[in-house]
Amino acid sequence: MFKNMQNEWFFNIRGDLLAGLVVALALIPEAIAFSIIAGVDPKVGLYASFCIAVIIAFVGGRPGMISAATGAMALLMVTLVKQHGLEYLLAATLLTGVLQIAAGYLKLGGLMRFVSKSVVTGFVNALAILIFMAQLPELTNVTWHVYAMTAAGLGIIYLFPLIPKIGKSLPSPLVCIVVLTAVALYLGMDIRTVGDMGELPDTLPIFLWPEVPLTLETLQIILPYAVALAIVGLLESLMTATIIDELTDTKSNRNRECKGQGIANIGAGMLGGMAGCAMIGQSVINIKSGGRGRLSTFCAGFFLLIMVVFLSDWIKQIPMAALVAVMIMVSIGTFSWSSVRDLKKHPLSTNIVMVTTVAVVLATHNLALGVLAGVLLATLFFANKIARLMVIKHAQADVHAPLHYQVIGQVFFASAEKFAESFDFSLAADKVLIDLTRAHFWDISAVSALDNVVIKYQRLGAKVSVVGMNEASKTLIDKFALHNDPKAVEKLLSDH
Repeated sequence: MFKNMQNEWFFNIRGDLLAGLVVALALIPEAIAFSIIAGVDPKVGLYASFCIAVIIAFVGGRPGMISAATGAMALLMVTLVKQHGLEYLLAATLLTGVLQIAAGYLKLGGLMRFVSKSVVTGFVNALAILIFMAQLPELTNVTWHVYAMTAAGLGIIYLFPLIPKIGKSLPSPLVCIVVLTAVALYLGMDIRTVGDMGELPDTLPIFLWPEVPLTLETLQIILPYAVALAIVGLLESLMTATIIDELTDTKSNRNRECKGQGIANIGAGMLGGMAGCAMIGQSVINIKSGGRGRLSTFCAGFFLLIMVVFLSDWIKQIPMAALVAVMIMVSIGTFSWSSVRDLKKHPLSTNIVMVTTVAVVLATHNLALGVLAGVLLATLFFANKIARLMVIKHAQADVHAPLHYQVIGQVFFASAEKFAESFDFSLAADKVLIDLTRAHFWDISAVSALDNVVIKYQRLGAKVSVVGMNEASKTLIDKFALHNDPKAVEKLLSDH
């Protein structure tokens, strides 16, 4: 147990503490912005971010990943808050947590293996573009000072690490925030600050239970929202975990992450916070700033609460230009630039899946819809490719010899029609042998195609033998095929 704690918590103390501080600073404006999107008080998002980050540090399945209030989740809450108010949102948040815990116990985290690399790339690219677009309001209709500060921030972020010795000892995003804040205060710049985003809370969160009637009607109101929040939250969290796995060359526990997200959301709901999930932007900031262990996630939540409650007078003076520079760095670092270079050499189907995922996310601002569209397209392309790999060879020594067919490949709904069309019923034969030694039947569509072929030959007066079935195919054919049932065959023949 102590060895496990050392490996996950205390192997990178200095890096985790500094990275957690950077993430906490970057979380403040985003949590406030997401609260505004959802139509609730800024403290709802800030309390949620603190609570989720602290809890997920202990129960999550991916060390070093940051979870908090997110824009994708906030967008799903707008209607519920508008029509029923904050208390129903808190109730929906609790139910969201319960559903996510159930998903973890049902091992639904394993479904991520069906998400192809092209979908993940599209997800990453779309998110990078959304992160960049979210900074544009801070760069629109502003004075030149804002552009100068943002450019200076990017310069610090990318050039500071090049300084010998000290450049590697401090995370450049933290240096950017501190330096630009000091410059803005010294010069008395009249530019937008964190304090302009909204009022920061001045008290610690307290335990509360949503004041909603515990009735079936309440369940009917919150269930659709809770289901949507649970799905989007898990999808974004598991996708983010996959990306952080690649960045750190480590492996996450997906089913534990599902349960952890659920526990964290229940905690958030009980402390007056909104539902949240993993944040790819903040997670990348954490990794780029040197965070690797659970301590960095815990510190992000802990520092966030300390800063907004006890150091709010200082935090309010941080110029938004500094945080915009950090988020632009995140968007640049998140975008998969190699995917653009690889468009020429990757298969067309892979490119279509990636571009479609990006397009749907940008059009809807819904990451779940983009991933769903990408997965569906990838599935269709895969099914089409496998269907084309099926071939049927036939041989016959002479007109009196048996007609021998050899089926090679996978027979399922996408290749069933091709299977049926591959048999030449114009060839005369008293006996027909269908060899399935190198084939596999997957579904009822395949069995139905085999029925049609066998019964058609029987109608022509030929005796048909089906041989070489593997155990799985034999089980499926024996259970659902009609050509083995004399009564069914007789009925079909009489109908014709």
